[in-house]
Amino acid sequence: MIERRRFSRIVYQALAVVTQDNIQVNANLNDLSLHGLLLDCSNHTSLDPLNPISVQFQLLDSDITIQLTGKIVETVQSQVRITIEQIDIDSISHIKRMVELNVGDDELLHREIEHLTDLGNVS
Repeated sequence: MIERRRFSRIVYQALAVVTQDNIQVNANLNDLSLHGLLLDCSNHTSLDPLNPISVQFQLLDSDITIQLTGKIVETVQSQVRITIEQIDIDSISHIKRMVELNVGDDELLHREIEHLTDLGNVS
């Protein structure tokens, strides 16, 4: 099987809150990358996969909260794969640092950041 992933995922577990319009569901963050998240969310069926969602989670042993807007890409049982559509600079900086510490390869990280920048230029 050919690996299509362009971003390194790191295992990171935390509680998350997913919001869409007036719906709010709790989830467990399983892993993340510069481009997306994998959540375990048993109540995801109440979310409309065609509309954007907001995800918020707090970094463990910290008062830092990551906030982003994303799109549901795929659901398999209770697993929800989300691509990040919009994120503030502080949140992406914290995720970048987490990936940097876990990947251990500066060249790979810089390629991923370059690719992320290229995605923003696509119309």
